[in-house]
Amino acid sequence: MASGGRVENGVTTQMSEDNGLPNQWVRLNVGGKYFLTTKTTLCRDPQSFLCRLCQDDHTLNSDKDESGAYLIDRDPTFFGPVLNYLRHGKLVINKHLEEEGVLEEAEFYNIDELIRLVKRRIADTESQRLLLERKKHVYRVLQCQEEELTQMVSTMSDGWKFEQIVNIGSTYNYGNDDSSEFLCVVSRECDSTTANGFSEMKEPQDKGKVLQQKGSR
Repeated sequence: MASGGRVENGVTTQMSEDNGLPNQWVRLNVGGKYFLTTKTTLCRDPQSFLCRLCQDDHTLNSDKDESGAYLIDRDPTFFGPVLNYLRHGKLVINKHLEEEGVLEEAEFYNIDELIRLVKRRIADTESQRLLLERKKHVYRVLQCQEEELTQMVSTMSDGWKFEQIVNIGSTYNYGNDDSSEFLCVVSRECDSTTANGFSEMKEPQDKGKVLQQKGSR
């Protein structure tokens, strides 16, 4: 109910007798934390608990504190994304905030569209997690001569890339015409269900030799 009003620039604004705020504004006490918003925001979903609350739906048996704020016994941590959705219609969740917690609040406040958005976000997050679990890096070590390096680089394909090249030849030739030898470490991200992970890789060249785990030197 209103108790008179105030006049600003020739416009009379009705004031609430409970909290001294204009009638359009609503104060909420969620788990001990105060939120200030408008009835228009809270009524974005006409079927929601919050819309019914600010319309003084007596079936809710809601109470107010000494400041006139509606008392809601819920976790205020997860209420922020709920209120922001009602303000602008977008789902914004801090990366450190559990999506399941926001879903719980959306269901409590009975905001259907927000429930749908959060469930989709949770499903997308789970899909990304499963995809990352299926991915692994497979490494292969090749031995080649110095003159073979260029050809090896040009023939790499299917997502393989060089990780490291190690010169295993002597720094000093001592008149030896042989070229230096190199170990080339290559890697590829592949599905963990792919046998061995590198069955599709083309040999960098015929003289490239795959070193076994125990090494050949």
